[in-house]
Amino acid sequence: MIERRFTRIQTELPGPKSAAVFAKKAKYVAVPIETYAPFVIDRSEGAIVEDLDGNRFIDFSGGWGCLNVGQRNARVIAALKDQLDHFLHTDFTAVPYAPFVDLAELLVARTPIPGEVKAAFFNSGAEAVENAVKIARAYTKRKAVLVFDNAFHGRTLLAMTMTHKANPYKMGFGPFAPDVYRLPYPYPYRNDVTADDIEQRLLSLVDPSEVAVMVVEPVIGEGGFIVPPDWFLPALRKLADKYGFVLVFDEVQSGIGRTGKFFAFEHFNVIPDLICVAKSIGAGVPLSGVIGKATVMDAPVPNGIGGTYGGNPLACRAAIEVLKAFDTDNLLDRAVHVGNRIKGHFLRLQERYAVVGDVRGLGAMIGMELVADRATKQPAKELAGEIAHHALRNGAIFPTAGLYGNVIRVLVSLVITDDQIDEGMAILEDAFAANLS
Repeated sequence: MIERRFTRIQTELPGPKSAAVFAKKAKYVAVPIETYAPFVIDRSEGAIVEDLDGNRFIDFSGGWGCLNVGQRNARVIAALKDQLDHFLHTDFTAVPYAPFVDLAELLVARTPIPGEVKAAFFNSGAEAVENAVKIARAYTKRKAVLVFDNAFHGRTLLAMTMTHKANPYKMGFGPFAPDVYRLPYPYPYRNDVTADDIEQRLLSLVDPSEVAVMVVEPVIGEGGFIVPPDWFLPALRKLADKYGFVLVFDEVQSGIGRTGKFFAFEHFNVIPDLICVAKSIGAGVPLSGVIGKATVMDAPVPNGIGGTYGGNPLACRAAIEVLKAFDTDNLLDRAVHVGNRIKGHFLRLQERYAVVGDVRGLGAMIGMELVADRATKQPAKELAGEIAHHALRNGAIFPTAGLYGNVIRVLVSLVITDDQIDEGMAILEDAFAANLS
């Protein structure tokens, strides 16, 4: 029996109020905008969300990785209210405002790249990735883009091309952007890849003198929470230096403290040229950015990058408070603690159930891969979905991930309490028992 202190399921899901919204959604919202949860949110706090019918859930998805400082962080809310009392919008490139500049200063100070570093802000992770490619092309005067297996970089044309998984992200949306070439990403649970393998694949696909940029996730996110071996990112740095292209780390999901370091690449003794950030930088307010070496960042012509809403004042004010929270609330240490506690629960599930083939992650970026057979490692996509769905209907939101859809992952807010973790994990354990008895 689950002891419920934080979760509450008091109606069928969806409850009547949520069902009414879903009925309107079916009539007015395009079918491709599909929802995961069978309820409609009404309010939230920290790692807890409550729906229109009073049902309460622990959200281990963290708004799909956007809420490292928690739902409705008090300092973020106060900053947003203060900003509303001053002004709501101007395009920074038309009428500039101080929060954009202040945020750039704070973020640059946290970026472990030697020498002069600069930043630019946009709206989404995909925009950050595309602008990083544009900046790299302007700097190198080259065109080709290198990406990796299992990558997810976004849903716009170039970012979608760079993304690996076809269904649903690419289905029916071609033709794709040219001059994008995919390399093997080491997947310790499933395959062995060497630095020589990567270089040989590169040389077989494209003349390296035409390569502008290599974009890589320091820890694979949507593709299955894959942590590469220690040699991998430094080997990519050597390739970039050898062939003269820009090295970009896509930290949209892994950055802003998720792994127990402010950037995930800090675990690997390596320095990129550019870094893409988004998701948790804005605490739920749309914001993304590219940070990197000033010599590279300054390469495009004036007004060559930008956008009407890029680095909007509300988002910049929110992000400033996010950065401050990491100092005042010790959130990097908290990420390690949260991750260790969740990983302990996952490892106990692995001991109990043979379907848990692998448990992996850094800090609070933890996932477990489900397989039909540990010997063959056949992905258990349907089972992963059934377990996540069972947990969701009983009060705990766990997203899935991976090229095969068989990874249950955690992107929970770092402000979650230990008791909330344990209750959510009890719900997940009950979902395993219910589907494997």
